[in-house]
Amino acid sequence: MDRSLHTLEQHFHLPHIRQVEASRLLHWLRMGWSDMADNLGASLAYGVFFAVAGYLILAYASDKPYLFTAAISGFFLVGPIAAAGLYEISRRHDAGESASFGASLRGLTRHGDSLLYFGLFLAIALISWERISAILFALFYQGNVPDLSNFARDVFLSGDYSHFVVAYLVVGGALAAVVFALSAIAIPMLMDRGTDAISAAMTSAKAVGVNIGAMALWAALIVAMVAIGFATMMIGMVVALPLLGHATWHAYRDLVD
Repeated sequence: MDRSLHTLEQHFHLPHIRQVEASRLLHWLRMGWSDMADNLGASLAYGVFFAVAGYLILAYASDKPYLFTAAISGFFLVGPIAAAGLYEISRRHDAGESASFGASLRGLTRHGDSLLYFGLFLAIALISWERISAILFALFYQGNVPDLSNFARDVFLSGDYSHFVVAYLVVGGALAAVVFALSAIAIPMLMDRGTDAISAAMTSAKAVGVNIGAMALWAALIVAMVAIGFATMMIGMVVALPLLGHATWHAYRDLVD
């Protein structure tokens, strides 16, 4: 890992990264909760919008198990760009500026090009995962695809498709790990410093590498909170997404000097 970080430093002029304890995650969540409470209307507006959008996507994919599972896991891939408006609210709140919903939308236009490039990267990752998911189903799953109500039991819990489950989790986990490393704090950095998308992604990778334990725990916490959102038919996402978005801003502020 140290050699990889040294290679990044050789090719990119990256800011200094602080090393933090895993206990800092609680501080990020407390600060995120404070930001959400102080800007409740704007924060929940983002939560409601993406919860409704997510519900509609899942409803569309409900009779297509491979697409349904790709949609759920794909949410983690596009989550960083979806929370851009929440980062802007936290940035404005820290600076003592207006942090309304409209102001946050206007703030996004200041970095439109960089956000577009990063959004394209995440979109490509999402499309790639959807195609990979379909290929894995075609290669490993034989017979009629079960309806969604029995999908977890018949495929993931029965033991009859262990090769498919292992391949699905390994490939999906590897893609998710790469995307998380490159995007964990990249977009807050774009919003704050106006840097280019590549430098922001490399800084994010460096931050994850320097704090591999804390960031692995942070990734697990994100997965758990989003899973709760899905388990509650997206209702929990109304709160979970704003909380994670604001907390991610404070993670960036804590990690990047």
